[in-house]
Amino acid sequence: MRCVIARYPFELTKGGVLASMAGVNPEVVTGESVTIGRRRYPVKQVGEVITRQDSRDFSGGEVFRAMVRLGFTCHAGPQAAPPVAPAALNPLQVASALLGSPDPQNA
Repeated sequence: MRCVIARYPFELTKGGVLASMAGVNPEVVTGESVTIGRRRYPVKQVGEVITRQDSRDFSGGEVFRAMVRLGFTCHAGPQAAPPVAPAALNPLQVASALLGSPDPQNA
């Protein structure tokens, strides 16, 4: 499969990626990752190995899309937690918190 990573064309195959990653120890996964064989690798590490380029030269998304097209299982990075609604406060507690005055109910 032909793909472009960091503006350079590459002819990648699933077998070629498996062979390139054989014997490579995975780094700690903190974001997007791809499962190759029985190991889970950060996409940037996979990109460095298969393209022989510095990871700063390409985005993780480029490698992620290429790995998906080759049929590898890819995993999205950790998502930001959704905003949590504050606990229900009565208006006096909100006013005292904003104004820095003691809560009149607890005085």
